[in-house]
Amino acid sequence: MSTLILLRHGESVWNRDARFSGWADVDLTSTGADQAREAGRRLRAAGIAPDVAYTSLLRRAIHTLELALAALDRSRIPVHRDWRLNERHYGALEGESKSATARRLGDAEFQHLRRGLRTRPPAIPHDDPRHPRHVGAYREVAADALPAAESLEDTLQRLLPYWDAAIAPSLAAGQTTLVCAHTHSLRALLYRLDGHTPESIEAVEIPTATPLVYRLDAGLQPIERETMCA
Repeated sequence: MSTLILLRHGESVWNRDARFSGWADVDLTSTGADQAREAGRRLRAAGIAPDVAYTSLLRRAIHTLELALAALDRSRIPVHRDWRLNERHYGALEGESKSATARRLGDAEFQHLRRGLRTRPPAIPHDDPRHPRHVGAYREVAADALPAAESLEDTLQRLLPYWDAAIAPSLAAGQTTLVCAHTHSLRALLYRLDGHTPESIEAVEIPTATPLVYRLDAGLQPIERETMCA
């Protein structure tokens, strides 16, 4: 049996301001930092000690992981960062007010855009300086692999090769594995792990900095699942 810990980052500046974050590299608020430390304390109290950790290239996830591992006294474990664990790319909506977008689209369309499997927001132009191809952190990634906008299904498709190549082998080797990522990169994993349908995934929420612990069998199928709420 293997243990997988999924952890969404703590509250970010744009979470607090109710803006679409996507790949924008915003950091944690002081509340988010406290949430990250508390997540580590909960795992430590439960006797769950990760052997290896994976995170995105976005600082709100990186800093959450650092703070949680410090609270766990596990700061020296191997940590792997990869762009494929980044948040869903919200395209031209990144930085926009969620409430203003909801008023413009209407509640039903807004909910489907945010939570649906296949709805993709308007793309950001390739010549826009906010496009990932112009961001130094992604200089080694093929330009045609970098998204201009993503649906949840798109996010899943770019994440799965990394799961198969890096995260799954850690779990298969019996390592307790912590993945610290984002709302939609984690929802994409839950779509696969929990066998959701396109309809059921719309109701799935990922609370900030709340460890979700899976016990997996030899085939990496879930046996048990626990949400470690305060």
